[in-house]
Order: sequence, then structure tokens, then C-alpha cells
Amino acid sequence: MTNGTATPADLDTRLEAHRTELTGYCYRMLGSSFEAEDAVQDTMIRAWRSYDKFEGRSSLRSWLYRIATNVCLDMLTAGNKRARPMDLTESTPLAQAALSPRPDNTWLEPMPDARVLPTTDDPAEAAIGKESVRLAFMAALQKLPAKQRAVLILREVLAWKASEVAELLGTSVASVNSALQRARATLAERPEPGAEAAVSDPLDADQQKLLDRYVAAFEGYDMTALTALLHEDAVMTMPPFDLWLTGVSDITGFMTTLGAPCAGSRLVPVQVNGLPGFAQYKPDPETGGFTPWAVQVLEISDGRITGFHCFLDTKRWFPLFGLPLHLEAETDQVQEGV
Repeated sequence: MTNGTATPADLDTRLEAHRTELTGYCYRMLGSSFEAEDAVQDTMIRAWRSYDKFEGRSSLRSWLYRIATNVCLDMLTAGNKRARPMDLTESTPLAQAALSPRPDNTWLEPMPDARVLPTTDDPAEAAIGKESVRLAFMAALQKLPAKQRAVLILREVLAWKASEVAELLGTSVASVNSALQRARATLAERPEPGAEAAVSDPLDADQQKLLDRYVAAFEGYDMTALTALLHEDAVMTMPPFDLWLTGVSDITGFMTTLGAPCAGSRLVPVQVNGLPGFAQYKPDPETGGFTPWAVQVLEISDGRITGFHCFLDTKRWFPLFGLPLHLEAETDQVQEGV
């Protein structure tokens, strides 16, 4: 079938087949779940409108990536770089903890695995995909200039040849190789907190046991049990607040003071950013049920939890993960979201 004979239904089907991988690419470029989906939608519209000019000199996939790259570069001209709290402020001692929100466009956003990681039967490919959307790697990408970011993703995540990237960007192979070297050097100089997180895919028995113990400790709000699971230098973040805490005593201290209303919460497992995570519902005294409170993303290393990241804008995140906005009191668990 050539572009000249494609029916609208045919073209829709062919374009949609690339949506998940394009969303993953745009998400890595932009650091925002919703901006990534907007960028892909824009890419699809541009592809549809200009399909009669597509001459088939490259594959449809390469052509779509060219369009998506241009969309993302246009969106990044404003210079906004998504960040985590530790990129913006120093760690705050518990005694000085204050919840100061920043605008939504400040933050690196969480993303359900299913929206950005295409299904594959290759375990190595699946592992690379998950590693490439983990929060630490995503935060590192945001520190790169936009074109270096594109080169690094295309070359090292998607395994494109230098010649293919050069053609996509309209530049030389030497320029692509130089950009890749500079990007690698930048990431090596500034390792991100959480970069050491090591989670197997699927979870091994010890990691699953750790998560089971975490759920029991959190739902029971048992700080002694939680302390045994946290690394001594564990980090806790809570976007949209710029506060972040380091160390077991400050984290558990926060949870029993400012975070005390979370006692009695329920956790529902989610697959988020290539890492284990949970949707947290806290008790709702008005209804007697549970109301959304956070999407938690956990980083694990050497059998302990090293990162505990809570994204609190639940009106945005819970629908993105296909999660209900209320749990009844008698509901102990719900089906995992997307």
C-alpha cells in the first residue's frame, strides 16, 4: 500500500501503531506526561495533513519521529526544564519543613509504563525501556540542551544509527557524534539522586518481599517497620511542594507530624516510570471511604528503599493511571491501573 492509496481508516491504523513509542520519546524529551501526549497528538495531526507529501524515502516510523522531534524542539524553545525538588533547593531539616508549592510546569511528572513502553517479548529491550523512563534518568535528560537530549535518546535509548539521527536532524554524522559525547559527559559529571536504583524486571523475590513489607508498614503507619525498610540516606519528595527530606528520622518524623492525616491509608500498586509504585488513598472522614492523595514512586537499591517520591496532584494523576477517584470503606483493594 502506498501513501497514494491509503484510506483514512488505513492511515489512522498505521499512525496509531506508533503512538505508544512516540509518547515515550516525547515524554523523555519534555519531562511532562500531558505535554508528551499533546506533542504526539500534534505529530499525528501534522502527519495526517502532510501525508500526501510523504514520498516514502524513509520509513513511516522515521518520518513520524522527525515530526515529533520538531514538535518537541518547538515546545522547548521557551527554555523550561522540568525538575525534581532536589534540583531546585537544598534538603530541608524537619524542624524547618514548610509546604511551598510551585507551578505545575516546574516539575518532572510521573507517567504510567503502559503509555510509554511498547509491549515486547525481548526481556533486554523491556529492561532498557524501563531504565530509560526512571525518574533519575528523566531528571538527567532535562539538564541537557534540547538537541543533545534528542541525540542521546535516539542513539542510546532507541538504538538509532548516527547516520539515521543525522538525517532526522538535518545535520552531519560528526555533529551527532559530538553532541552524543557532550551529552554523555554532562550526565557523567552530574549523577542524579536515585541513579543507583536497581529494580529487576520482573521483580525478584526479595524485591517483592520488600514491597509487601512496605505496604504493610505504610498501611499500618508503623514507623518502626518503615524505618527498617528505608536506607539511612533515603530521600522523600512531594511535588508540587519544593520541600524534600533526607534520612529516616526526618522522613518518619514528617509522616507522624505534617503527614499524620495519611495514617490508615490504602495503597494500590501501579507501574510507573519503570519502577514499583502505588496509588495512595487516605481516609476521607466525610464519606467514610478513601480519597486519592498521591502517586508514590519507589526507588530501591541493595534491598532498601532509597527514594520515596509522592506526586500529590491527584486530580491529574489518578485519571491518567486509570484509577478511581474514590474507594469505598469496605474496599480493601482495587484492580491495578494502567
